[in-house]
Amino acid sequence: MRNNGVPLKVPAGLRLIAVLLFASVVLCPSYSQAQVPARFYLKPLAGASAVPLIYESISGNSNPFDPAHAHGPTLIPGGADSVDFDADIALAGYALTFPVFDRAAMAAVLVPMGRISGEGTLKGSTVFKETASGYGDPMLEFDINILGPPVQKNIPDALRYEPGLSVDLLADLALPIGEYDNDQQLNIGQNRWYGRLGMPIIYQIGPWVPGQRMTLELLPAVWFFGDNDDYVGRTMETDPMFQLDAHLSRDFTQTAWGALDFAWYTGGKATIDGISGEKLDNMGLGITLGYQVNDNLNLTFGYKSILGDDDPEDLSMDMFMVTLVYGWHPLVEGFKRLQNEK
Repeated sequence: MRNNGVPLKVPAGLRLIAVLLFASVVLCPSYSQAQVPARFYLKPLAGASAVPLIYESISGNSNPFDPAHAHGPTLIPGGADSVDFDADIALAGYALTFPVFDRAAMAAVLVPMGRISGEGTLKGSTVFKETASGYGDPMLEFDINILGPPVQKNIPDALRYEPGLSVDLLADLALPIGEYDNDQQLNIGQNRWYGRLGMPIIYQIGPWVPGQRMTLELLPAVWFFGDNDDYVGRTMETDPMFQLDAHLSRDFTQTAWGALDFAWYTGGKATIDGISGEKLDNMGLGITLGYQVNDNLNLTFGYKSILGDDDPEDLSMDMFMVTLVYGWHPLVEGFKRLQNEK
C-alpha cells in the first residue's frame, strides 16, 4: 500500500519496540540468582506483549529454585562437609505493558520447570543424594514507573522515548504450587510463599540513539520468605534477604549490545527447628550479550558466577543462560502489514 505515492515503512525507531520489553531477559526475577538482567525495565509502547523462552544450566552448592539460597549444613539435617547441585531449568512466561493513569506499568508471569540433582558428603561418606523434576513455583510481577518519562501511548511517544533518570516500584510474588515431596530435602517447589519489593533505577548515559545507547542500572530489593512447615518433617524459617543488582550496558551496533552485571546478597539466614545456618554475604559478577534477530525476536547469552567461594561453607554458583524472546505490539504489526500490502 502507498500513501500519496510513497511506500509505507516501519519507522526505524519502532523496530525495537516489540522486543524491548524483554530485550535482555536472562530471566524475569531469576530463580537461580534472584537477579534481573540489564535493560529489563526499559519502557516500551503501552500494549506491548512478550513471551520469553529461557534455558539455564547451573551448578553450585545451593538449590537454584530457592532464591533464599539455603545451602551446606542448613540444607541437610545433621550437616555436611560439602554439597553439590546440578540443574537444567527451562522457563516460559508472558508479560504485558499498560498505562496506569499517566505512568507505564507492566505485569508478568514466569513458570519454571526442569530437573535438579544434589549430593552431600560428610567425612568422605555420602549423606544426601536426591533428584527432583517437574514444575516450580510460578512468579507474578507488577512494576510501575513513578519517576521518568510518561507512559508511551502512541507511536510519536515511542519515537521520542528516552529513559533519562527513571525510577520504578516493583513487587514479585511466588505461588507455592510447584511440585513438592515432603519426604526429601531437594525440591523444585518451595512449599512456602515468598516474594520481594524493589525499586528499579535507570540512568541514561549519553544520547539515546540505536547503536550508541548506554545505561547504568540499579535494583535494590528485599526478599521476604514464609515458613516451610513440612521440610522433611521440620519447619524451615528464613530471614529477609537484601539484594542489589547493578548493570552497565552499551550498544555495540543497532542490533547488538552487551552488559557487565554485578550482584550483592546479604541476609537470608535459614533456621530449621531452631538450628541456624549461615547468613549470606556474597557478590556475583556476570556478562550478558544480546542480539536482535528481527523486529520481533531477540536472543541473549549470559554467564554469572559467585565471587569468593573458595571455602565449602561459602555460597557457590555458576550459571549459563540462553534466552529467546518473541515480542509484538498491534501498532507495529499493523505498520508491517501495511508495508507488505501491494
